[in-house]
Amino acid sequence: MPIKTRRDVLQGLLATGALVAVPRAAEADDRATVVGTLGAHAHPLLSTEPAGGMKDLAALGKMVDGAAMVGLGEATHNSREFFTMKHRVFRYLVRTKGFTAFSQEVHVAAGLRVNDYVVNGTGDIRQIMDEEFQGGTRLWNTREYLDLFQWMRAYNARHATKLHYVGNDIDYPGAELFTRIEDYVRSHMPELFQAVRQRYRNLRPADGMDRWTQDYPKKSLAERKATLADTTQVVELLRERGAAATVVQYATFIAQVAEIYSYDLNDQDELLRAVQHREQAMADNTIWWNRRTGGRTLLSAHNGHVAYGNSSPEYRYRVQGDLIRQQIGQNYVNIGFTFDRGSFNAFDPDTGLLRPVTVGPAEKDSNEHTLDKVRYRDYMLDMRTVPEPARTWLRQTRLTREIGSDYPDPARPVALADFYDVLIHLHHINPATLL
Repeated sequence: MPIKTRRDVLQGLLATGALVAVPRAAEADDRATVVGTLGAHAHPLLSTEPAGGMKDLAALGKMVDGAAMVGLGEATHNSREFFTMKHRVFRYLVRTKGFTAFSQEVHVAAGLRVNDYVVNGTGDIRQIMDEEFQGGTRLWNTREYLDLFQWMRAYNARHATKLHYVGNDIDYPGAELFTRIEDYVRSHMPELFQAVRQRYRNLRPADGMDRWTQDYPKKSLAERKATLADTTQVVELLRERGAAATVVQYATFIAQVAEIYSYDLNDQDELLRAVQHREQAMADNTIWWNRRTGGRTLLSAHNGHVAYGNSSPEYRYRVQGDLIRQQIGQNYVNIGFTFDRGSFNAFDPDTGLLRPVTVGPAEKDSNEHTLDKVRYRDYMLDMRTVPEPARTWLRQTRLTREIGSDYPDPARPVALADFYDVLIHLHHINPATLL
């Protein structure tokens, strides 16, 4: 089955009317009315910096009131303002809504090590970040996240109710998961130790994430499928022997990683099954951690994960936010980010190098072009309550920036109000500070 190009897909959407093409004569008047309506219901955002006053976030607090989980996206994977705004919103939710967990699109083992630091002060946080935030997660090894972790540690040192940092992704197993399982088995089920260690022999990392993610996918498909069978057996063994629920879940995390690499990633249908497995696992893992860490979580991930809709219509799969909403209903509220112009760090797909990229003002027919005409430079908008004609405008599909780890990354078709409950629009962004 040939894979369609992005241009093929977008042309098809225009042909069917899924993407809106408004006659030029009416466009200016319609847009002015929409902009005015958006401006009348938008709430100005006074700062994206974590420190300082938070009175402007009271409006956002009302938008997410009652939620047990708030998904907060990002329109690039490495911009300062997206990262600092997540920190700022998390501080606000901790202080006013009783939130206790920050869940991120990062492998679970990294979350365990960072959490040991923020809860107990264990380890050197810079060293932990250097060791765990490799490969694609190099994008999180920034001054902005270091500031968040250090603030969480300082908070925990002063409060009895602890804040937690957790990972939910399955791109890498991480040595910490194996260590915790094997330590538990050695102490509580020594007769199983060799069996567990033997079944993990082909998956356990020896040289860190960069090396593992290069080497493991090169193993034969048959070997990777056998590894999935081995890791699944460990889950079953631990469950049958009555192991602690947390240890069984750690083994489940490892099996999830084994499964995503058990698909033939060179086959389009298999690749889509792998992508769907990842989205489902991230949703399930986020919910599991939420129940273990106090029941109030900020989920930090790309717009494309926290959303309700899939902006890659040529690939049919359901995304993390949609799957979370299916499980916990209105207890999940999501927030998408948009921006008009600025800079970010991204990988060059040809060289693999991480470098800063600058983009100019949004294209005229994009969602961001109109959003940036609203009277506030930066603002928050509850799209569930916006009246006509802006309500219809927000539900129409237009090209929107959803920039991932690599750039170039073409704009994607997004109907804002179908994808998100709340929108934060920023006029200008800057690259995050890489460590």
